[in-house]
Amino acid sequence: MINKELYDDYIQALLKGDRQYCFELVKDLLDKDISIYDLYIHLFQSSLYHVGHLWETNKISVATEHMATSITEGLLSLTYPKIFSADHKGKKAVISCIANEYHQIGGKMVADIFELNGWDGYFLGANTPLNELMEMVKDKQPDMLALSLSIYFNMQSLHDVIGKIKEVYPELKVIVGGQAFRWGGQDIGSKFKNVRYVPTINDLEKMLVKND
Repeated sequence: MINKELYDDYIQALLKGDRQYCFELVKDLLDKDISIYDLYIHLFQSSLYHVGHLWETNKISVATEHMATSITEGLLSLTYPKIFSADHKGKKAVISCIANEYHQIGGKMVADIFELNGWDGYFLGANTPLNELMEMVKDKQPDMLALSLSIYFNMQSLHDVIGKIKEVYPELKVIVGGQAFRWGGQDIGSKFKNVRYVPTINDLEKMLVKND
């Protein structure tokens, strides 16, 4: 349903800041009953990766990258009637970005995939201090913790956070993902018990289905 022509039109509108066009395009796809996974993976995720690459190669400004991300975050809300209609299974996940991580949209999409699979997803947002994260884990007692990392420079901080969490909750299942892992760190599962790197939303979906 998302062909190259549609994708290219969407990218151009996104980079121009044409919120109305993007809104109408996504609404039309939802009206045609596109799957949430196709929309998230082949439109939202792909376009954000493309925008990120343009920024990294100095082809667009930081302002344009922020604008595209902001528009996409707004578009996610169009999917919520479908996402929150899923039958819930009594499982809980806490999803967060660690301190000094300000790109939250990946984590928000992960939270949506948990909800779509019948989990209660508690998304804490960007730049969450360790003590606040620990308090939320204590309060919610989740079946899984998902941590998003976009900046490779923060990889050691992620390891430190996981280490602290594992001191208190050694059996808690933790998944990690994000753009930072393009540059390394994918072996994080060998360093901690019950920690797994999940590369994409599609991989997360497969993992959740398998664990049902």
